[in-house]
Amino acid sequence: MPTAVPERSAGLPEDSPRPATAGASATGRDRRMPRGLARAAAFIGAAAACQAALMIGLGLLITGPARHIWPITAEDGVNRGLERLRTSTLTTLSSIGSQMGNTLTVIVVTLAACLVLILAPRLPLWRQASFLALAVSLQSLVFLVVTIAVERQRPEVHRLDGSLPTSSYTSGHTGAATALYGGLAVLALNRLRGPWRRVVAAALLLLPLMVGVSRLYRGMHHPTDVLGGLINGGLSLLVVGQALLRDARVSAPVAGPVAAETARAGRAGRAGRAGRAGRRPGRVAVVVNPTAIDEGTRDELREVLTRHGHREPVFLETTVADPGGGQTAQAFGDGAELVVVCGGDGTVRAAADRLAGSGVPLAVVPCGTGNLLARNLGLPLAPAEALDAALGGTTRAIDLARVEGDGIPATHFAVMSGVGLDAAMMQYAQEHDRAKALLGWPAYVLAAPKAMRGPRMRLSVRLDGAEPLRATARMVLVGNTGALQGGLRLIPDARPDDGLLDLLMLDPRGPGGWLRTVGALLPHRRRDGRKGGGQPEFRTFRRAEFTFESPQPREIDGDPVGSGRRLSVEVVPGALTVLVPDLEG
Repeated sequence: MPTAVPERSAGLPEDSPRPATAGASATGRDRRMPRGLARAAAFIGAAAACQAALMIGLGLLITGPARHIWPITAEDGVNRGLERLRTSTLTTLSSIGSQMGNTLTVIVVTLAACLVLILAPRLPLWRQASFLALAVSLQSLVFLVVTIAVERQRPEVHRLDGSLPTSSYTSGHTGAATALYGGLAVLALNRLRGPWRRVVAAALLLLPLMVGVSRLYRGMHHPTDVLGGLINGGLSLLVVGQALLRDARVSAPVAGPVAAETARAGRAGRAGRAGRAGRRPGRVAVVVNPTAIDEGTRDELREVLTRHGHREPVFLETTVADPGGGQTAQAFGDGAELVVVCGGDGTVRAAADRLAGSGVPLAVVPCGTGNLLARNLGLPLAPAEALDAALGGTTRAIDLARVEGDGIPATHFAVMSGVGLDAAMMQYAQEHDRAKALLGWPAYVLAAPKAMRGPRMRLSVRLDGAEPLRATARMVLVGNTGALQGGLRLIPDARPDDGLLDLLMLDPRGPGGWLRTVGALLPHRRRDGRKGGGQPEFRTFRRAEFTFESPQPREIDGDPVGSGRRLSVEVVPGALTVLVPDLEG
């Protein structure tokens, strides 16, 4: 049976206030550091040792056995060529570029960005601030260790910045710029909304390259030193991002009830905003995957719910046997007026299946690997921020897809269902839980080479009762939404509220065919009708029936559901009510 945990303080009467938590200010903000940092610190320490060993190994290779091998032998020619190109204008520009990666600039920009992340939002963005500060610090630490272990002379050209005491390998300016501006680019992609977020991120990612080119121009480093700086900064972002941004167990502390009440008193205007969504505080059930969040994250979500007037949520934990459907059904049966789901796409799908047609709003709190529905609804990927955005937003009716097949009882999905390549990738990633837990969604990408070796499928598909179409394909994908991780829109025209489902069929042949397929998908151009030359085929439908000549791997919202020969999918318009951010607010 699901575990129901009423959220009430043990040992205190219902109407008795808890003592204010130490560190909570009168403004309702808690400035204490995040919880769960011990585990994150252990991970970062172990990964940092491996990172340093890798960078030292590369440095010893460059200065040792590989120093007489091209392209290392060509580096002096590159430095001399840049020296001959020097002009007063380029020298001035290179000075500016170099200054963007010097120690003082990096420290000032990092401190300023961290202060903005902590002080500006309603909920301090401790994870994001810690991510940026630790990434820059880790890069600097590894850089110092590497310069001690690897001795390399600077280029034999006139150096515009004089002779520095540290080794030429790696470029500290480039590494620091990569960690700082690359980290800001990651935060821009995660936090900003609208088309400009990619422009801002791209501009930030260009800055480390400008710093690296400037250091080469000024004669301070060999090309491989700059490349080493880029690698060191990038690895620092990867390590700290995995520890802090991917791990939900690192969570910000919450303010005590007294501070929360003070904050609510200062936000009386939010009542009107909530009214636009037509909701009033009522009974709330929170369905949680206990393996995805810890008590710190629960406390964080609890504080957000309290601020929005939901003071006694009931937490229901999923189990291996029941990933969320039974808990959602229990919440609905108990009269819940709002269901909050904290988990990955599988947990969200199970809850959506039970809420289909009920009219009870669903708030999605992303705590999984893919978090595709949250991405497509425009929600932040940090749990507390996503819940705050949803509760402060509006309701939206979206479609669901009803799917069934041989070995698949009728159920609903909200994002995508696939047969062939993508399902094989999901199956492979599921079989390698350790890689999936360590890497997150990139584990699916690592599974692609093995999945691509599978045979081509032969199938027939009947759309909306028309004559069956016979085809071959590597992958068949049915989408209610189109966005994947990293902002990629695999099915660019898919909308969750248009009363239609979108079909994508891929059948590339050979390496050239895969390159053409990638090129056709990246520009986000839609092609209707029959495909030619292995190009992707897009169609829309309300009901589709697929029959395959042989059993094929299948997945629903990222969860493998076993191989089979049949699959039928039908749209259920407006079946699910979800809470989404208010883009006009």
